Amino acid sequence: MSGALQISGLVHVNINVSDFDRSRRFYEALGFRLFWMVPPTNSPQVSAAVGMPPYEVKGGLMRLENADPPLVIDLLEWLSPSDGDPPYRHLYHLGIARIALATRDLDADLSTLTSLGVEFVGPPARVDTPQGPGPRFVCFKDPDGTVLELVEMARAEAPGSDAR
Repeated sequence: MSGALQISGLVHVNINVSDFDRSRRFYEALGFRLFWMVPPTNSPQVSAAVGMPPYEVKGGLMRLENADPPLVIDLLEWLSPSDGDPPYRHLYHLGIARIALATRDLDADLSTLTSLGVEFVGPPARVDTPQGPGPRFVCFKDPDGTVLELVEMARAEAPGSDAR
């Protein structure tokens, strides 16, 4: 390659869903808010650009409230064509495996997710680093099985505290 690309940031993450309304409610419970419904159909040029035949879709763009930088997901329920296969059987497949979201309070979020009946991939864990305890995280599934992760960065000790 002759030079670096001019990429300046992330625009959105597309998540295909089997039921837009159900998934919208789920992602709203995580703090996302709908700000734009996508057109149900589009031009032949748009279809060709994404490698699809003419299509019909129900979906929208959702922004995570108070995220800095902004985080946008594009929830799409493909009406035609449609494929009901689950996203993946395991997290070691090729390609994008999960979407990690930052949290300030993993324990509070675990309680909320549990009350929503969310399926967890496994129990929360902490990553150990050479510098000491690292972030805590938990992986869970959206209504269609897409794996999401909550990550709580390790809290720094207060200046002057005796952290033995």
